[in-house]
Amino acid sequence: MSSKEDEYDYLFKIVLIGDSGVGKSNLLSRFTRNEFNLESKSTIGVEFATRSIRVDNKTVKAQIWDTAGQERYRAITSAYYRGAVGALLVYDIAKYLTYENAERWLKELQDHADGNIIIMLAGNKSDLRHLRAVPTDEAKSFAEKHGLSFMETSALDSTNVETAFHNILAEIYRIVSQRQMAGQQDREFGPSSSIEPIKVLPTHQEPKSVQCCQNL
Repeated sequence: MSSKEDEYDYLFKIVLIGDSGVGKSNLLSRFTRNEFNLESKSTIGVEFATRSIRVDNKTVKAQIWDTAGQERYRAITSAYYRGAVGALLVYDIAKYLTYENAERWLKELQDHADGNIIIMLAGNKSDLRHLRAVPTDEAKSFAEKHGLSFMETSALDSTNVETAFHNILAEIYRIVSQRQMAGQQDREFGPSSSIEPIKVLPTHQEPKSVQCCQNL
């Protein structure tokens, strides 16, 4: 039996990357389930969730992947990036080191992901204004220098979470639809996508965790 969640015009895989503890899992749960967990702990494996949005009267389904703790062991494999058309590179505005490490994560994306991947730099935990360690202008300059879009977000109070995901999905959609108008085939983004379908559990259950990346 098909549900509305199974009906979509485009399927885009988005990956979340960045240092451990910057709030990637909470960005995922805030956008896909409108949940936030102060006690959230990293799990080892790959975690994902999906959500569909409307862009230009088309249904765009985002399949969002979270490192789920692997980044602590630098064990992220190329399988994690395979098929990704967008990435949110997340740092914590209150921890300068997580921002400094954005350069390393960017290099990892360039090494493992598709060359045309759309990347947004996201300064998370913007609610911690009193603890800010990364000036907004500095991060904005870094993003401009590397051709990234940029936004500050807060998974805690929901600031810009919807906007960040909507913007990156809309940008990917625009690029894909322009290619289609130009007569190029983008079958990988359509409903017959080569991204393997994933069963998503109901929102009241814990998101599925897949052990471990070496078997991917």
